Amino acid sequence: MAESQNTIRVYLVDDHEVVRRGVAALLETDPTLEVVGQSGSASVALREILELRPDVAILDAHLADGTGVDICREMRSVDPNIKGLILTSYDDPDAISSAILAGASGYVLKRIEGNSLLSGIKLVAGGHSLIDPTVASRVVEQMEMQRKSLDVVCELTPQQRKIFFLIAEGMTNRQIAEKLFLAEKTVKNHVTGLLARLGLQHRTQAALLAVRLRGTEATTPAPTASASTPGSGTGTPGIGERRAG
Repeated sequence: MAESQNTIRVYLVDDHEVVRRGVAALLETDPTLEVVGQSGSASVALREILELRPDVAILDAHLADGTGVDICREMRSVDPNIKGLILTSYDDPDAISSAILAGASGYVLKRIEGNSLLSGIKLVAGGHSLIDPTVASRVVEQMEMQRKSLDVVCELTPQQRKIFFLIAEGMTNRQIAEKLFLAEKTVKNHVTGLLARLGLQHRTQAALLAVRLRGTEATTPAPTASASTPGSGTGTPGIGERRAG
């Protein structure tokens, strides 16, 4: 482990050789950091990381044959002592969420200053977390948007909720109308109203929102539906339910 060594052993993963060499040259200016290996391939990197067991693996998010997040998940499943630091050009909230779930200790953008990266590596090696402030703020914004969207979804009528989740399954207005025994024009009006109420522009956004909210609503009581009426359809798919296939 890093605490028992004089130097912090680092492995670099980036499919751009110039970037790899630049980061390696930067790390060589600090006597407490040692680059023990580097690669531009996800498969090669994972094999060598598990052989070398560095203290910190600096991982590019996107590689030609995989992702840094996948490498992080695999290496930490074998050896949790190896810290993962995602170094990327993408300030994507979804990517940082995936990185955190994969056990990454840090997520920073390539525009980070050299000294900040050096100190960040040491923080990660010491067991701390490091998240780029810009990305962190976007994650918070996304979480707030999802919370507000969940509030709106929970306020929908049972009929509207059915239509919302059928949209998420990729059904057309005609297919939804047939399933719920409604006029296609009625479904179209519902869809238009739903998109407007959720602040969405098109059906694909509604589908993505439904996927993101699945599981979240499991801890939120759904509105109680009144007795079903003819033509109301049966069974409202819940956010926490898993679709077959």
